[in-house]
Amino acid sequence: MEKPRIVADNREAGSACVYWLQQLATLEFRQLEVGDYILSERVGVERKQVRDFLASIFTQRVFDQLERLREAYERPVLLLEGDPERLWVERKVHPNTIRGVLASIAIDLQIPILWSGSPKETAELLYWIAYREQVKLRKEVAVRPGKRRRGLVEEQEFLVAGLPGISTVRARQLLSYFRTPRRVFAASLTQLKQVKGIGEKTARQIQEVLDSEYSRQA
Repeated sequence: MEKPRIVADNREAGSACVYWLQQLATLEFRQLEVGDYILSERVGVERKQVRDFLASIFTQRVFDQLERLREAYERPVLLLEGDPERLWVERKVHPNTIRGVLASIAIDLQIPILWSGSPKETAELLYWIAYREQVKLRKEVAVRPGKRRRGLVEEQEFLVAGLPGISTVRARQLLSYFRTPRRVFAASLTQLKQVKGIGEKTARQIQEVLDSEYSRQA
């Protein structure tokens, strides 16, 4: 089969994953601003072993890395490597904290999470995604900077998602209902509650933020 081309971050060069991946794909190493592996012009992958993932939760680094990956690539992916059971016992992290982080990544950031049991399995997953993107769908490989230019729709979603209690999903629902961000901001309490998922508490929080006079004390 035709070999896909994969760009890997320099820091991955000595990993076991790269050892297996070199047997499947044509590898190119670069110092990447975001992600660990670039599989096409639209797919960037952040690879984390279980221990690294848990450490990044403590520092909150995982959210910064994934947010930048999402801004740079249309189809970002988080690939977790290792025994899933170790996620709950590797470090003293409350299970609900881990569940909350996973939920936020999948729902708020809308980044799919793939699991791999070993470096060899990781290499095989990366290969098949790259093969599908490049050989079947004819997507080129493109290394992008850490910030991708948002289109108009994304800018509108980003703007509305800045309101309290509003995720990207809720922002889309509000925009679908009111049609423009200006109408969202001008909506009354009653109108806001007409949107599915917007309750009394969230509607009041939105109104408070929009109607309160700005005052920052030095």
